Amino acid sequence: MQHPFAEHIDLQVTEQASGRSACELDVADRHMNPHGVVHGAVLFALADTGMGVALYPTPQAGESCATIEIKVNFFRPVGAGRVRCESVLLNRGKTVANLESKVYLDGKLVAAANGNFAIFARREGAA
Repeated sequence: MQHPFAEHIDLQVTEQASGRSACELDVADRHMNPHGVVHGAVLFALADTGMGVALYPTPQAGESCATIEIKVNFFRPVGAGRVRCESVLLNRGKTVANLESKVYLDGKLVAAANGNFAIFARREGAA
């Protein structure tokens, strides 16, 4: 699956199954905020992408999905290393799915997220 934004930040999907995924990112200078730690938006992108990748295999033919909202809690700053995000589908209804992501650095939890995704009929001509 082509994912231009993930490619832009060098995010790699390392595992994908129906209802779960893992993705990773090697921290680089371009991921930092002015305080010398990974910008929260990078960790958010890991969680959002991980949730989407876990959900992608579940829609029926003709359905698509999109993020409705995500809440992230940041626990520790990330300055360097390989960050791993593990995501799981908690509940999938007809129109909304709820997922959870946990972001780790060296096995330590650095952030956790919970998100809701809309499930809808794909419109004609939509990608």
